[in-house]
Amino acid sequence: MRLRAYSFFVILLCGLSLVGQTQISGRVLDQNGRPILEAEVYLKEPQILRMTDEDGRFLFNDISGGKYTLIVFALEFQVYERELLFSDALDVEIGLQPIGEQQLDEVTLTQEREKVFALQKLKTVEGTAIYAGKKSEVVLVENLTGNLAANNPRQIYNQVVGLNIFDYGDAGLQLNIGGRGLDPNRTANFNVRQNGYDISADALGYPESYYTPPAEALSEIQVVRGAASLQYGPQFGGLINFKFKKPHRTKKMELVSRQTLGSFDLFTSFNSLSGTVGKFSYYTYFNYKEGSGFRPNSDFNSRNYFGHFGYALSDRTTLTFEATVLNYLAKQPGGLTDVQFLENPDFSNRDRNWFNVDWKLYSLKLDHRFSPKTDFSLNLFSLDASRRALGFRTNRVSQPDDPNEPRELLVDNFQNWGAEARVLTRYQLGGKNAVLLLGTKYYQTNNDQRQGPGSTASDADFSFADGDFPNYERQSQFEFPNLNLAFFGENIFSITDKFSITPGFRFEYIKTESEGSFRNIVLDLAGNPLLNEEVEDNRTFERSFLLMGIGASYKASASMEVYANFSQNYRSVTFNDIRVVNPSFQIDPNISDEDGFTADLGIRGRFNDLISYDISTFGLLYDERLGEILRNETRINAAGEEVETGRVVRFRGNIGTAFIYGLETFGDVNLSNLIFPSLDKLKLNYFVNLAWTNSEYTQSNQVNVEGNQVEFIPEINLKTGLNFGYGNFLGSLQYTYISEQFTDATNAPQDVNDNQRGIEGTIPSYDIMDLSFSYTWKKLKLETGINNLLDNSYFTRRATGYPGPGIIPAEPRTFYTTLQLKL
Repeated sequence: MRLRAYSFFVILLCGLSLVGQTQISGRVLDQNGRPILEAEVYLKEPQILRMTDEDGRFLFNDISGGKYTLIVFALEFQVYERELLFSDALDVEIGLQPIGEQQLDEVTLTQEREKVFALQKLKTVEGTAIYAGKKSEVVLVENLTGNLAANNPRQIYNQVVGLNIFDYGDAGLQLNIGGRGLDPNRTANFNVRQNGYDISADALGYPESYYTPPAEALSEIQVVRGAASLQYGPQFGGLINFKFKKPHRTKKMELVSRQTLGSFDLFTSFNSLSGTVGKFSYYTYFNYKEGSGFRPNSDFNSRNYFGHFGYALSDRTTLTFEATVLNYLAKQPGGLTDVQFLENPDFSNRDRNWFNVDWKLYSLKLDHRFSPKTDFSLNLFSLDASRRALGFRTNRVSQPDDPNEPRELLVDNFQNWGAEARVLTRYQLGGKNAVLLLGTKYYQTNNDQRQGPGSTASDADFSFADGDFPNYERQSQFEFPNLNLAFFGENIFSITDKFSITPGFRFEYIKTESEGSFRNIVLDLAGNPLLNEEVEDNRTFERSFLLMGIGASYKASASMEVYANFSQNYRSVTFNDIRVVNPSFQIDPNISDEDGFTADLGIRGRFNDLISYDISTFGLLYDERLGEILRNETRINAAGEEVETGRVVRFRGNIGTAFIYGLETFGDVNLSNLIFPSLDKLKLNYFVNLAWTNSEYTQSNQVNVEGNQVEFIPEINLKTGLNFGYGNFLGSLQYTYISEQFTDATNAPQDVNDNQRGIEGTIPSYDIMDLSFSYTWKKLKLETGINNLLDNSYFTRRATGYPGPGIIPAEPRTFYTTLQLKL
């Protein structure tokens, strides 16, 4: 009833429009009076961005009279800034001045672009999305100096506060980031999208991301924290949205070719074509990667194709089709015990472990502007994908691989499709600007998985060998038909010219089904079967719930904002949570969904183009948190009693209630403007990205958990460094420090004498330094650098399944060199 009344209220507001409004229009011209296409025109106070058309025209409609700041940016031109004071309709003509041939270098262009692009963090509305009052960060990939060819996450996300990163060492084929106590494994606690649509295996049932777009193809990465649940899903992490580069608007064809060589036989080739022909535009690339890794048994290669094809049906309507194809094969060296890691982190005793991913994504999007104040988008998307894992795994990590034993094979197939429609309208309420967003999402999946014996060979043979090993203990086959229907909305209410609030809601209906069976096999001491039976396990979970949230923004000045938000969160049990993929695991049969909330309070802004900052505090309540603890394995005996088997296993279930809180700070100082204001070609910025996080399990029914710290939370997470350059030469030096963190809810310490498992224990503190350079000369660009400059030996992950089990060592010192040609 509350949802129905609230929906009626916000829909009614859509029709309200008051008189007394006006508009700002104009043209943007070059020094010769010619129109400039796709100049960015930004109205600072209401935070609205427009792009000029072929005639250089732009329009801001339904604007109240008053005082505004207008900023205009176009490549190769100086930034234009002007204060406007008006009461009636205003039409302006803006002439941009070129930077000048003597100043036309990469440092100057980068500095000019940042004057406008830095404001993107503060935009309240973009397309058919609302970001008012949210903790949001934008990674401007094209401004980075770092190892983009290998998708190095430390450098790419160096200005996103508080992220915890698993170093994987596979040239960035998989992204593993978390934050605020969320497991970084395959970024499963974020809603991961590209260009606004889902790319994970199953957004609710199996939200792991086996595909990560190459950084070389991206223009920016949007990171919105937990309050993003209202628009993008109920998850605690929030949103990560990869935005690809746009088609070149003034060329019929632009070619960019990037070839990279690096340590341990790394070779990547990235080649893109882009352009616009009449009403048709396109951006497409092919990316190839291969390498042998720094440990034995760690070869990989991948092929990734992407195509974006757009057609302007009219001035108001655009149709876009996108296709993504990825295939990669990796040989995995397995995990190590603590003793093995300390003795030789390059060691591997697994030579038959393989991993394969096949990913096909499709999207068809319709964008339509009903009027200057109302936008509509409809996105149809689908996934046809699979992941296959093959190898010898045991909780005795030190045990050598027996070539006569079958390997365990896990095959998952993902087929899903969805549709998301959004309408966003700007209107007037009480003489103030307001924005309403309403949307709905339909999402249907039909996934299946099979677990059983693989062959005894050492190659990448992903076929089951049931006939050869009928008594293999871990056999199962399931289908997971899932259905999700969501309806969401947000509305920005401008209480005053400086203060706005943004309430919102999300209604979710989820139906999760499990249909299949597993083999129950009991062997005697000689390995003969005492029991071999098929057990059906069919389950259906239906639930619906309403999430509420609210954000607030107070713009104390044009360059400073105070923001706050509160949002309920929810995470459904995935079929990965209830799947036994390792003999050292036991799953709680009563495992249930998680819920809680996220809240942020912060201040962000700029000071005289010298300092930009974002300082915030957060709190996250995680009820019925899923986690893992060490405990004695239990079984149900013939009398129906639960008895201990005497074996210690990792137990996965609802551990208890956790509260996580902390302080996240970011600051960037423009030292070149502060110390050397007369040197236009000089770039010198110092940044600090520091997060202090604490946590506690406030309640738990499990032994030795209550009062403990939450896993995957380093108390100190620091990234700091210098970005520097002169002329067409750019560089970056970055230092990273991560303090010690636990990996399970019992807070098991590191055991340096452990020569058997390597699964339990802390991740010790570590520090890393990265150094990168680039130089541009005409159509060529040379990039080079050193990652882990100090050659420190460390690890960021204790894997309980693939790619382990055991400690997964991080890469030692590595080098890379990239040559880029742009035509």
